[in-house]
Amino acid sequence: MGAQDFDVVSDGWSYLECPRWHDGRLWVSDFYTERVVAIEPDGGHEVIAEVPHQPSGLGFLPDGRLLIVSMRDHRILRRENDGSLVEHADLSGLVSNHLNDMLVDARGGAYVGNFGFDLMGGAPISRTTLTYVDPDGTPRTIADDLLFPNGMVLFGRVLVVAETFGARLTAFDVAEDGGLARRRDWARFAPPPATDDVGEALGGLTVAPDGMGGDAEGAIWVADALHSRVLRVAEGGTILEERPTGGLGVYACMLGGDDGRTLYACAAPSFAEHERRPVREAVLLSTRVDVPHGGMP
Repeated sequence: MGAQDFDVVSDGWSYLECPRWHDGRLWVSDFYTERVVAIEPDGGHEVIAEVPHQPSGLGFLPDGRLLIVSMRDHRILRRENDGSLVEHADLSGLVSNHLNDMLVDARGGAYVGNFGFDLMGGAPISRTTLTYVDPDGTPRTIADDLLFPNGMVLFGRVLVVAETFGARLTAFDVAEDGGLARRRDWARFAPPPATDDVGEALGGLTVAPDGMGGDAEGAIWVADALHSRVLRVAEGGTILEERPTGGLGVYACMLGGDDGRTLYACAAPSFAEHERRPVREAVLLSTRVDVPHGGMP
């Protein structure tokens, strides 16, 4: 299937990330307008929160309150029922670089990734950690040696993490307290780069897994951040389906819609902050798929 199979749901954004289907709408962060918005299937939208230090990962607590990653000041914010934002967790003692994507589990704990290095400033690639925030807001490091942990999917007691610069999806078994064990490859697309130079590394990635979402057959839709496509991947790495976006970069995807069969994709011409911040060229795309949503988020 080709780019003509994607419809534009909404346009005029800076850089959309971290889509989550909830209560009949797609909730998403727009990085450089510093807003979280909920977009209707017909394209209408509501501003949910303004996050001055740049919103990223989103997730919902068991009682329906929204958690929001505040990237630049290393905090998790909680949106109360009256619309106010309060601090849920402070990760600054554990993480020194931008926070990234987030998955909130059924008990209200949150898995949070981080860049590990100054990507937009041209720093060399550095391995980093994954943080778990307990339901009471206490953060702890639960994994390390990760190459840009990004999107995540939880299938039962198995957490799958996209390592963008590692060209792989990495799986862990999940303990009752949210801790992780038995690390292994869930899908390996290429060997990890032998360089810490970002430009050289990007040139060697056959797949750069970014945001992603699971389906009811245990496959994962993965946004390939470098090759203008979303991929449906099976455990072991077999690519079951590819849907190109016609040259438009795609950085996150999620299944939603009333039947769970609408695949939403966050797309923009590029990911570089200096290119995205001053313009409003990002779009939310959608396409229909056969297998509905499964797993979390």
